[in-house]
Amino acid sequence: MTTLRTPGPTVGVVGGGQLGRMLAEAASPLGVELVVLDPTPDCPAALVARDQIVADFDDEAAIRGLAERVDVLTFEIELADQDVLDRVSEETGTPVHPKPATLETIHDKLVQKRELEDAGVPVPPFRVVDDAEDIREAIDDYGAPVMLKARTGGYDGRGNVPVESKAEAEDALEDVAGPAMVEAFVEFEREISVIAVKGDGEIAAFPIGENVHEEEILRETIVPARSSEVVEERAREVAADVLEVMEGRGVYGIELFETTEGGVLLNEIAPRPHNSGHWTIEGAQSSQFEQHVRAVLGWPLGSTDLRAPTVSKNLLADVDESQEAALADLDRILESAGVNLHWYGKREARPLRKMGHLTVTAREDESADELLETARDLEDAVTFRS
Repeated sequence: MTTLRTPGPTVGVVGGGQLGRMLAEAASPLGVELVVLDPTPDCPAALVARDQIVADFDDEAAIRGLAERVDVLTFEIELADQDVLDRVSEETGTPVHPKPATLETIHDKLVQKRELEDAGVPVPPFRVVDDAEDIREAIDDYGAPVMLKARTGGYDGRGNVPVESKAEAEDALEDVAGPAMVEAFVEFEREISVIAVKGDGEIAAFPIGENVHEEEILRETIVPARSSEVVEERAREVAADVLEVMEGRGVYGIELFETTEGGVLLNEIAPRPHNSGHWTIEGAQSSQFEQHVRAVLGWPLGSTDLRAPTVSKNLLADVDESQEAALADLDRILESAGVNLHWYGKREARPLRKMGHLTVTAREDESADELLETARDLEDAVTFRS
């Protein structure tokens, strides 16, 4: 039986970016406090978390100090070191959720794909890449283009390089600059995602989101996705199969392709709250961040029901070079009914860096296309200024 006391439980989070910030915002109404560990002083989460430990993500002594202050450890960035988390958890008795073994699977995209394929999860054809000739052979087998992916270190589309012809193989491999894999290019109708939650003996999933990418970076998420009921049901089935492979409680962002034939293929997994789930703050009965806090503590999960059709829109820094972060001309956003602004508190704007997002929730009978048009118009109205 869950009991609330004051002071309540404390969650330690490796990472203090915007995800840590929104975790802290969601934890507070539950009486839960957060302590974050991040190498950036005054990181985005620092303003709303109880405390910040300034240290690198693999600083074992600092992570041990964090573990000794909290009831459970989690992470909001895949740069967390699974071996360090394992040792610290064993030495301090502080549990880690999701389990560090999940990070070991996620860190290497090739390992991730192999484990999921072995578990029967549908994935695009893929193979390891040792040299440019492997890419050329993949083009022979899969056709052009193919997608070259960095096996480690890539996120938010970084480390993904489309290869249009055999002549581009050498340059593409240099761009990835490290261990790589190659996938067949999927002819898809749309990209979709499931924000799924693994709790203490229960699982839950939010409505399916449709994701719009540009230059391999997520720009918008539309909920509900403009997919058929058959596709949505299949996406939920695939997500449930993915959760069977993942170890430990928490939120998992599961990115999928809806193929032109109406099938569903897995793209990638994030063992944490995900950018494509930001819409849940206003659009669902409980947010992905609240669900993650509940899950890692072993508390009952909340409702994932949709409040209203919603579009979330990332606000990317429209700058040519790094500068002080400032967003101007916000009046239209702040004056618009059904629109919510989230500014992440980052001190520096870099080209295409995610600085915030806005959500537009439907009023009356607004369609997904109307919500998307509103979100895009509002984004066009704001200005990044130095």
